Amino acid sequence: MSAHSPMPRSAWMFPALAVLLFAAVTATGYVFTLSPGGLVFAVVLLVVLFGTVFAAVHHAEVIAHRIGEPYGTLVLTLAVTIIEVALITTIMLGETPAPALARDTVFAVVMIVCNGLVGICIFIGGLRYREQGFQVSGANVYLSMLFALATITLIMPNYTTTTPGPVYSTAQLGFVDVVTLALYGVFLYTQTVLHRDYFVNEAADGEGGEAQMSGRMFTFSVALLLVSLLAVVLLAKKFSLVVDAVALRIGAPPAFAGLLVALLILLPEGVSAIAAARKNDLQKSINLALGSSIATIGLTIPAVGVATYLLDTPLELGLSSQSSILLLLTFLLSMLTFGTGRTNVLFGLVHMVVFAVFVFMVFVP
Repeated sequence: MSAHSPMPRSAWMFPALAVLLFAAVTATGYVFTLSPGGLVFAVVLLVVLFGTVFAAVHHAEVIAHRIGEPYGTLVLTLAVTIIEVALITTIMLGETPAPALARDTVFAVVMIVCNGLVGICIFIGGLRYREQGFQVSGANVYLSMLFALATITLIMPNYTTTTPGPVYSTAQLGFVDVVTLALYGVFLYTQTVLHRDYFVNEAADGEGGEAQMSGRMFTFSVALLLVSLLAVVLLAKKFSLVVDAVALRIGAPPAFAGLLVALLILLPEGVSAIAAARKNDLQKSINLALGSSIATIGLTIPAVGVATYLLDTPLELGLSSQSSILLLLTFLLSMLTFGTGRTNVLFGLVHMVVFAVFVFMVFVP
């Protein structure tokens, strides 16, 4: 939705419902259990939480439109990262220890984005327009960043000797945090200032100017963004209890929690990316999809690393050999898909099949 359109009711209703739900649960001292009443609470919680995440992203986009680049991109990225770190850290510190949750979530984000979301966007675009184009130079920047960050954070921990894998030592984790933050900072400068033309669909970018929003609307969006982020952070603990209980009840593997968190985080941007592909703006889809995966590694891993250091909790980052093979396959496939600047239905279908394999292997490893 455009920043200048009237604010949808959901943009303020869900943050208000989230605050009211947290206040009600806190005042009554409610403890979640797997009972009929507990299932009703879980459904309400998920609906409110999903709606609040959508609201937070909407207000971040409104603010980004008003203040322009590069600060607009920073606002949107930081909003999503705060949500992600809150969910990951809260679940990791829950009643059931989950030292591998950050790894599982980051890996799930990469697989969802680079195979599921990219595959759906290319497949839908191919069905509607046969072929779609994009900037190869921009795609190469995304892929080089993604390959480097994913390898450093998800594969290298298995091959260090200072501490047994799949963990980094304190010094190693601190070095990786600094390197990934620095690399992401340079990438952000490249994307928004130095080589902005690499990431722009010239036809879409040239479409008419949008009406300037009022100062009152801008202030309202800033306030609601803060409320939305606070509400997500407050409800993260309740969400972690639901995830733990459901995973225990259905006998889900440990990676299930990471997949669920990744889906929750990526849903708003995923909807926007698919909508852009339907409008023949695959460049925007790529920016949203690959940009999300890079931000997840470049910002979330350092933030979670600092949190686990301060709280003295373990952090497992190294992938299993099976997951490493899937990640390598994703890298090779992405190089072929984004190597020519044109896509078609078959590229999309291949990515979707790899994503289906990933989801199946989560439950049947």
